[in-house]
Amino acid sequence: MSLFMDLNLPFTADKKRLKTLLETAAHLGFSTVAINYVHKAQSKGKKEIPKPTPLDQLVDELPIVQGRSRPIKILNRLTILVTDSNHYRTNAAEYKAYDILAVHPTTEKLFHAACMTFDVDIICITITERLPFFFKRAPINAARERGVMFEVCYAAAIRDSTMRRYTLTNGLALVERNNGKNVIISSGTDKALELRGPYDIANLAQLFGMSEAEAKDGVSSNCRSVLLHAETRKTASGIIYTVKTPKDTEPKETDTDTVSMVTDEPPSAKKQKTSAETDTDTVSMVTDEPPPAKKQKTSAS
Repeated sequence: MSLFMDLNLPFTADKKRLKTLLETAAHLGFSTVAINYVHKAQSKGKKEIPKPTPLDQLVDELPIVQGRSRPIKILNRLTILVTDSNHYRTNAAEYKAYDILAVHPTTEKLFHAACMTFDVDIICITITERLPFFFKRAPINAARERGVMFEVCYAAAIRDSTMRRYTLTNGLALVERNNGKNVIISSGTDKALELRGPYDIANLAQLFGMSEAEAKDGVSSNCRSVLLHAETRKTASGIIYTVKTPKDTEPKETDTDTVSMVTDEPPSAKKQKTSAETDTDTVSMVTDEPPPAKKQKTSAS
């Protein structure tokens, strides 16, 4: 059975609304969701990147996923709205607080830079309006080789007929240039009524030109690839990884050292002592008579 994921649930400070959103996602069968924090960088002045809210402050109890006996998994995602090349900072310390890193370029030049050089997990596109540029295969193929995914959100197609037309047009253009690969389908909504089940999303994704298998991968295996890519990005491509070890763990002493500590003498001395004790037995075997009989013969003479 596939694990379905929705990696774009916008953050809201309304705890009741967020709780309803998570309960609906769990009821629809999503095992993993990502709360999306959008950061709009400014050209003038430095705007600090927000820190994710701790999970215990968002919900009191995690809902159980339908069909599974375990609670839903919640991740933190940061999406940077880039309007200038300086808005994305490579290896910024604030990025480490998030599980997933996404970027939303607004121009063709920034889209090309995001596909070629930005070390991110997801590249978002403007879905609700006409794009100011056309997708080209060269940057998209470069992003595919680096394991970066492209995201298409479907919630806008539910709200308005005009947005639906732009969503289908932009999604179809992206899938056509990408050959249906490296595309994830997310909701992008903070309203529980606009959420749809995984199989409904897969059917909707076929309107973008994706096959049945590719549409299902857009809500399952491709999302898992995003999580794996994010993990390798934070661990130097999977080469370096830190593991905490217990402090009370000590190396065990060998049996030889234990014997030496009990007898207060080195093992070699014990071996010499054992060999010395066998001298009498060796003499007895040579003379073919036991030691007591030899003593009696000597005393009689």
